[in-house]
Amino acid sequence: MSMFSLVLQNLWAKKGRSIGIAAAIGVAVMTVVALMVVSSSLEASAAQILTIGRADFSVAQKGVAEVLSSNLTNRDLDNVRSTPGVASAIGVYVATENLNADNPVFIEIGIDPSDLQAFGVRVLSGRPYGPTSPHEVMLGWRAAQNFGLHVGDQFKALGTSNTVVGIFTTGNSFGDSGAMFPLPVIQGYNRVPGQLTLFFVKVEPGQPVVKVQNAIDQTYPGMTTIRTAEQFGRADTNLVFLRAAVTSSTVLAIIIGAVIIGNTMLLSLFERTREFGLLRAIGWARTRVVGEGIILALIGSCLGLALAVVAVALLKYVPALRGILHPTFDQSAFARGLATGLGMAVIGALYPALRASSLKPLEALSRE
Repeated sequence: MSMFSLVLQNLWAKKGRSIGIAAAIGVAVMTVVALMVVSSSLEASAAQILTIGRADFSVAQKGVAEVLSSNLTNRDLDNVRSTPGVASAIGVYVATENLNADNPVFIEIGIDPSDLQAFGVRVLSGRPYGPTSPHEVMLGWRAAQNFGLHVGDQFKALGTSNTVVGIFTTGNSFGDSGAMFPLPVIQGYNRVPGQLTLFFVKVEPGQPVVKVQNAIDQTYPGMTTIRTAEQFGRADTNLVFLRAAVTSSTVLAIIIGAVIIGNTMLLSLFERTREFGLLRAIGWARTRVVGEGIILALIGSCLGLALAVVAVALLKYVPALRGILHPTFDQSAFARGLATGLGMAVIGALYPALRASSLKPLEALSRE
């Protein structure tokens, strides 16, 4: 009988214990993978807001809980525009509204109509709204399609009924699923006169983007520039905490899983000391305990990955996450789950394996 067959036979002989360990590993792996997928999905959704405008980078208030809580002013906008190397900067106000169960986080953007073209907005039908026109709105083509609305129809949002004067596209799925209002009008609806959320900055041709970013960051410490997903945490501390939670859960899962596997493997060693002594006497390798742990970890990891897919699919229907959670399971998520499971096995089985390797065959065979 091969070593692998003997390991499988022993695991099956103690199938209740084996199933329990595999299930514990599976739950730990599920938690790690689900958190990682949710974190990356929320980060991608949030980052899409920053890529709606055709800009080299965005500017937000530094250190806010979430980027849409950013509070900037027209004076801040003038300061950014006066920074050497800046060709243009567009200030917008961004809000979200729970319109209905299918649109719990509907994006609403306030922007001056003179900035629409520079912002990357192309009107597909109708016309832009006026600079201060009340009760006028432009819908992204996806939003218009979702609501079944056309130019001239009424769109209820912000507690008012607004006439759809135009249908637009930005080339960004997030932007095309939202609505645009005259800037002072949406500020008035939300009772935040003069408040801006984000600046979309274009750099002069030939100017290094990073140099202009650094100039704004260093000159105005209350603001931060964002160009990549990695820089998003500068303006959204919630995502920073979520990333930290993913890392912490991975470490915690490995520690707890290693303790569970270590205790079980050690108990198995004590129960079968004579058996191990006999196998050692006929020349079997000393790593059988590690083998059992790794097989259990692989089974548990596969179970955990399957559970993670189910858990994340269910999370999409949580009201707070509907419309913003678009999970994708990439290789990194599966690799992290597998690494977590194997880490538990290797660390947990290390001490039992050392105990097994120190067994002297004659001494082990003499034990009752």
